[in-house]
Amino acid sequence: MGHPRKALRTTTVGAVSATLIAGSALGLAPTAQAADAVRFVDIAGDGGTVLKANVITPAGADGSRRYPLLVLPTSWGLPQVEYLAQAQKLANSGYIVVSYNVRGFWQSGGEIEVAGPPDTADASKVIDWALANTPADDRHIGMAGVSYGAGISLLTAAKDKRVKAVAALSGWADLIDSIYSGRTQHVQAGALLDGASLVTGRQSAELRQIFDNFYASNLSKEQDMIDWGKKRSAATYVDQLNKNGAAVMMANAWGDTVFSPNQYADFYEKLTGPKRLELRPGDHATAELTGLFGLPNDVWTDTGRWFDHYLKGADNEIDREQPVRLKSRSGGGYEGYPDWKSVGATRKKIALSGTTTIHTNVDSGADGGIVFLSSILDQIAQAPPVAAIPLLPRRWAAVWQSEKYATAQQVRGTAKLHTTVTPTKESGTLVAYLYDVGPLGLGKLVSNAPYTFHGQTPGKPLGVDLELFSTAYDVPAGHRLALVVDTVDPLYIEHNPSGAQLTFSSPANDPSYVSIPLREQ
Repeated sequence: MGHPRKALRTTTVGAVSATLIAGSALGLAPTAQAADAVRFVDIAGDGGTVLKANVITPAGADGSRRYPLLVLPTSWGLPQVEYLAQAQKLANSGYIVVSYNVRGFWQSGGEIEVAGPPDTADASKVIDWALANTPADDRHIGMAGVSYGAGISLLTAAKDKRVKAVAALSGWADLIDSIYSGRTQHVQAGALLDGASLVTGRQSAELRQIFDNFYASNLSKEQDMIDWGKKRSAATYVDQLNKNGAAVMMANAWGDTVFSPNQYADFYEKLTGPKRLELRPGDHATAELTGLFGLPNDVWTDTGRWFDHYLKGADNEIDREQPVRLKSRSGGGYEGYPDWKSVGATRKKIALSGTTTIHTNVDSGADGGIVFLSSILDQIAQAPPVAAIPLLPRRWAAVWQSEKYATAQQVRGTAKLHTTVTPTKESGTLVAYLYDVGPLGLGKLVSNAPYTFHGQTPGKPLGVDLELFSTAYDVPAGHRLALVVDTVDPLYIEHNPSGAQLTFSSPANDPSYVSIPLREQ
């Protein structure tokens, strides 16, 4: 009897490959002859593990000259033809492009290591192979990727000084801060990654145990999970990355429910070499998606410009543009800033006065949405999750509102909550939401974030400082901002014992507030 999961994987790779190849053909028909045909090859990765790869070289590349090399590791769960359309475009403009399926997925060998040492060693082996088997220039090497490929590219640049430029799209720099922010499991994101890897790959025993501990909220294994994640986070190796001097471009979406923009922005600030940060509306990898089918796409256009300058020396002015580029979820063009801290140049506080007690274990109706779906709707139709603020049951939701704004408020950056909570149990979870509230009381979600505590003394006040997920959103004149706090959200695992209550207060010597970052007018 055959292996059903292997058969499913083989069938799926055919369907996905056909779709991507068809899309690339449609998108590139006028210029398809400018690059040589794609070659499918096997590359020996770390320990001899077979990596399925494809290679595209510029037309007429006969070994008489050298070309800059781009290495593209695939995304989590996608096959080796993922980047075919972009690879052809890049080859057309004079690059040798090698894209490969990371170990543990599809037809490549090995097990899923989640950007562990074997994955970065694989990337270096792919570079070795390209230098030995193509007319690639060992002085001009770049890496790029979406999601999983982005994380592997950043990590490899920290460990292999031959990598001179990186474009990390919808990736992570801090894995724990991505799916365990606020000490809270992002369960929908975790389940999405888990499910995709079960269908398209082969999980290692270590990865299976990590997922099981993640779902079970096994606190005895929490530090092990954190250590495992740090080993797979470019933020851990930022000093080495800075020492190597690679030029790093990072792009992400405001509503990324897998890798939040906060951890990218924090990492960006620690980089000392050439760098660029782009943030747009959308969810995980949706901003780059059309480019995978060869259609016009801002992210991939800037990726090409980034490599043209830092690998080819093209004077295309990308190094003289404002390095932080944002697009508001409310529409409009790109905004440029000299650095991340200039994004929210001014701050306005909303006082969270009074004392409010809420009961736990019930979803109040204020939610962060559904992984992928909600932020895609926001990207396409500017339709974020909504809640009727006046109707939220105060037994399960604490609500504070600002005054009505006379002028539009351009929220930019990271809102910060500071409050005091007194729990009745030693553990608990709260989720904070920031809403744009219209005249009829309908709130559109601006941002949210979870926060979990363990080992606290019941009845003892606890100080809470929480950064909400970074965003860019325009609140119209005549609207208010509202902060809502409840204890249950389908996006996250909650840790509220049955019957627990949370009391929010604002001591005179330590008042509670939410600080709103605003674009300088």
